Amino acid sequence: MRSFQDRIKETPRGGWIRAGIWSALYIAFVIWVAWGDWKSLGWLALLPLIVDAFTTKYINYSWWRKYKDTKPTLYTICSWVDAIVFALVAVYFINLYIFQNYQIPSSSLEKTLRVGDFLYVSKMAYGARVPQTPLSMPLVQHTMPKWLGGGKSYFDHPHWEYKRLAGWTSPQKGDIVVFNFPAGDTVCAKMQNPDYYSLCHYYGEARVKARKDIFGEIITRPVDRRENYVKRCVGTPGDSLQIVDNVIYVNGQREPQREGLQFNYFVQTDGHIFGSKYLDKLGVSVADRAQVDASTWHFPLTQAMKAELDKNPHVLAIMVEPEAQGGDVYPLGHNDWTRDNYGPIYIPKKGDKILITEENYWIYKRIADAYEFKPMKIGEEYEFQMDYYWMQGDNRHNSADSRYWGFVPEDHIVGRPVFIWLSIDKDHHKIRWNRLGRKATGR
Repeated sequence: MRSFQDRIKETPRGGWIRAGIWSALYIAFVIWVAWGDWKSLGWLALLPLIVDAFTTKYINYSWWRKYKDTKPTLYTICSWVDAIVFALVAVYFINLYIFQNYQIPSSSLEKTLRVGDFLYVSKMAYGARVPQTPLSMPLVQHTMPKWLGGGKSYFDHPHWEYKRLAGWTSPQKGDIVVFNFPAGDTVCAKMQNPDYYSLCHYYGEARVKARKDIFGEIITRPVDRRENYVKRCVGTPGDSLQIVDNVIYVNGQREPQREGLQFNYFVQTDGHIFGSKYLDKLGVSVADRAQVDASTWHFPLTQAMKAELDKNPHVLAIMVEPEAQGGDVYPLGHNDWTRDNYGPIYIPKKGDKILITEENYWIYKRIADAYEFKPMKIGEEYEFQMDYYWMQGDNRHNSADSRYWGFVPEDHIVGRPVFIWLSIDKDHHKIRWNRLGRKATGR
């Protein structure tokens, strides 16, 4: 057996260079993960294994290579296993700590982000979360594909406590943010939309649990395995927010009306039927086109689109959709607020102490019960353990957002979209080349 000194002498310069580069990257990564919790520096104990892999090679990870000529089948199998394991590990860490691909599934942010946009989402911007369920299948959120048998894509144990690594900012007002669905902690397997709590409100908890033939099994999910949502941050920790006639006021200041902001309208005509080409040019997607009767249409419009319709000689009137069609809002069954006239509501920040009263008890009860797991009582002060955010869509009347399920805790924040790397127009089955590379920050 070769001595340690012989192994060092036989290591080529390239091996030492690669060992130095990978060691530096690993040290930087461990320091980043351990920042503020230096116990995690113990992971540096693995550093000798990295150096050995490129230099002295006491552990022979490539033992199978010597069988290339004598046992080609074994060599081929091991080659594939080696490549697949390396790819899965690389994807796992990149997806967890650096970036994630995200596809826009709904129209809640039209016209800023469109259905069919594929986003590069930075995990580092707000600081990547250390995974709470680390043993999981890469690129699968919570359920395995049917061709792999279905079922959970992760193990419940080990379960790590919430920790966020150092980022260079936190969600700001106006940011578009990807986050885990706060009301997604409990899910009905056969009816996941609307969420479990809305179903219990409308049908009764006993019925939802009893009628598995309709609603399915009741599933619970940890924070990092809940559905990913994307909305715009309109309220940050410490803000007071109110919606008056569809206009958001934060700390008494009117929110700027963004160019892509949309509301639903009823468009009354003289009986004229809008053609597909006209609606395409106007910017109304196929999924949003609804004809109520022979002379009335219903679809979302920006102010620019509304102004264009006003010029149409066949249009007699354009009326905003009444708030009565908005449905119940958060907290369900405990206020007379509506989708278009909401609040005022205070968004808690970490360390806040608020006296719990009969008026605000139901607003903050879910925070205590579902996010911080602390008792909350009327007449006593409650101290919040996390920062909270208020998220809404730009397509205001077609967005299931904080108005319906409340605050977004900081431990649910996933990342910030940076740019659009692919965009597919599903109405016409073609690539929208003009959207590729476009910023997705919402600024």
